[in-house]
Amino acid sequence: MLLEEAGIKLNKGKRTLLIPAKDFPVEVLFLRDDDIPQSVANGVADIGVVGENEYMEKGAEAKIVKRLDFSKCRLSLAIPKDQEYTGIEWFEGKTIATSYPEILKNYLKEKNVNADLHVICGSVEIAPGIGLADAIFDIVSSGSTLVSNRLKEVEVIMQSEALLIGNKDMSPEKLAILDELLFRFAAIKAAEGKKYVLLNAPTDKLPEIIEMLPGMKSPTVTPLAEEGWVSVQSVIAEKHFWEIIGKLKTLGAEGILIIPIEKMIS
Repeated sequence: MLLEEAGIKLNKGKRTLLIPAKDFPVEVLFLRDDDIPQSVANGVADIGVVGENEYMEKGAEAKIVKRLDFSKCRLSLAIPKDQEYTGIEWFEGKTIATSYPEILKNYLKEKNVNADLHVICGSVEIAPGIGLADAIFDIVSSGSTLVSNRLKEVEVIMQSEALLIGNKDMSPEKLAILDELLFRFAAIKAAEGKKYVLLNAPTDKLPEIIEMLPGMKSPTVTPLAEEGWVSVQSVIAEKHFWEIIGKLKTLGAEGILIIPIEKMIS
């Protein structure tokens, strides 16, 4: 959980919708995702974590504080697999089942397409199979749910991810708490996909090794007791890990130690 990674522990006990933190001035209110935008806009909550799809659907007067870069998906139009798709005009006069009527209504208006919307809360993908609709407009992640219901994705309307949203009228005191929270989130995000590497290297190969290990500013280099050798410490991206390690070994690096990073503060 993001809050726990940020050092904010909740007082878990009896089942409740409002839980105070032990060591940070916040209380966590658990709500249905579609209630979060309006609750933040009305000041019931000061900030909230919600999917961009729900934020756009509700159109609430809350501001986007930060994109959180997780829970990514897309909202798409899908039709039965055996239907031939000729373009957006295919939907003219059709019935579309969806849990996101406002987003779809705006899109269809933009495209000058007239269609009937059948609003369903959950299990939208079964609608064409049981004759409730000709097509659906719903969240798509891997696409496996569409495949299992013999549907195919034909139009991607919007991309979505988790958002941190905030009330527009927070007090200076609450904004200060939000700034601290954002600072902690940034430290967690900065550490994602990073590894801390320590190694011993021959001094004559140091310029080449430094070129491969830029670190946050530059690698830390410390002379060793053995003449002609140094200790090098740096941060590397995990996606380039094996490639870099192989090159370091070729340059004579020894005693390579890799450490995971939990937080990283610039």
